[in-house]
Order: sequence, then structure tokens, then C-alpha cells
Amino acid sequence: MAPKNPRIIALFDVDGTLTVARKTATPEMLARLKKLRESITIGVVGGSDLVKQKEQLGEDVIHNFDYSFSENGLVAYHNGKLVGETNLKSQYTNPQINKLVNFCLRYIADLDIPVKRGTFVEFRMGMINVSPIGRNCSQEERDEFEKYDHIHKIRETFVGKLRAEFPEYNLTFSIGGQVRNALVVLVIVESNDVSGNFLSLSIVDLVRCVPAGKTGCGWDKTFCLRYLDAKDYDEIHFFGDKTHKGGNDFEIYTSERTVGHAVKNPEETIQILDQLFP
Repeated sequence: MAPKNPRIIALFDVDGTLTVARKTATPEMLARLKKLRESITIGVVGGSDLVKQKEQLGEDVIHNFDYSFSENGLVAYHNGKLVGETNLKSQYTNPQINKLVNFCLRYIADLDIPVKRGTFVEFRMGMINVSPIGRNCSQEERDEFEKYDHIHKIRETFVGKLRAEFPEYNLTFSIGGQVRNALVVLVIVESNDVSGNFLSLSIVDLVRCVPAGKTGCGWDKTFCLRYLDAKDYDEIHFFGDKTHKGGNDFEIYTSERTVGHAVKNPEETIQILDQLFP
């Protein structure tokens, strides 16, 4: 076995890349990642919070990866230690947040859709998740709503209303497919450049809202790159499944700092790893 090269790092999306969406990683995947870590540095960057990351990748995720980035890197761990947290509440006042939440709840209350369940708003460290059908819906209900939305454009219309109502919030919108519990991900970016203007989307029931700042980097997955100093790494590989424009891996996949690898499923992730890092 070749000696470890810590100056090469591989970053992985979770759903659709390391695991089937919303499922746990297989023993085969965990074993392959353990082997990979013997030769290079590895990290995980997901849109969900650390609790969900642990559910899918194991309770020891912050120790089994050199870097663990949850909520797109708004919560960052390195070598098992917390190295950074970025809070939505530091960017907006409570009245501003309440205005957005109240608008969403009123809008959802008036929606005439086949299914509504519980947990319509979820406040996280760096985002607000708003679910038109409720995050407590079943996978079957999410699947059915995705089909319904394809015909009736519920998400597209919702985005239009939010864009019109909150122009001063500097929101960028995009609608994506079924990845995790998300309908629309509203990413309030930190700059107006191409790499910052990103709004990711996940499953069918979520609107994710994240704030703008002045650091020149959006709060998409490129946010995690601020923890990877260019002088420390010669290559940053990124593996993700939603790498198309509007997908929640697009910005980091196309970043000038990364070598992007688009995958269709966890099996393809392992295939590419076997080719690059046998």
C-alpha cells in the first residue's frame, strides 16, 4: 500500500452518493471509506444537520471522517473537534425571521393539496426548513406529492410568491428533485457571483432558507471550503449526485477549487474510488 497523502482530500455528499436517499450507509460503503482514509484525507458535506448525518453514517461520523460538515458546513468538525458554527440568527433579526415564517405558514394553510401532515417549519443552525406537506409525511406520500407537484407546480408557484414578498432578503431560488426531506431550498447567498447564487433542493416537502453575508461565498456546499486552506491541500475531490445546475451539489462540483465527480448512486461512488484510489 502506498503511503498516505494527506494533501489530497475527498469530500462526499451523503444522499445518493454515500447512501440511498434517507437510508443508512451499507457495510460495504463504510469499509471502502475506511480503506480510503488510509491513503488520503476524507470528509463528508451534507445539507442535513449532524443528527441526521449520524443516523446515516454512524454515531462516530465526526471521528470516522477527518472532516464532518453538516448543514453545508455551517457546523464543521475536524478530527472530532468542533471548529466552526454559523448561526442564522446572527444574520437576521427575530422580526425578520418571524415575517418569513408567518408568511410561509399562512401560505401553506391556504394551499389546496392532497396531503398535509405535521412539522411544517423546522429551525436549524443555519437554515429554516419549510415543508408544504409537513416533514412528518411518509416516503410514499412524498413520492405522490412529487408527482402531483410536477403537474400543478406547487413549488414553482411558492417560490414565485416568496421571491415577490421578500426581495430585500437577497434570496436565490431553485427547484430540485427528491433527495431528502425538501421541496425547495432557499439559500440566501453571501455574494452575487455565480458560485454564490445557489439555492439547492432536496426531496418534495421542504423550503430551506439560509442567510446572506458579506464574505463573498454562498451558504451552499462551497461554504465548507473555507475550512480547507489552499496551502494544505493539493487536490480537493468532490463526489455528489445532484451536480446539475439547480442541484444542491452544483456549486461545489463546479468550484474552481475542486475536482468534481458526478455519480448516480453509492455503487458508482465505490467504482470511481476504486479507479482513482485503488
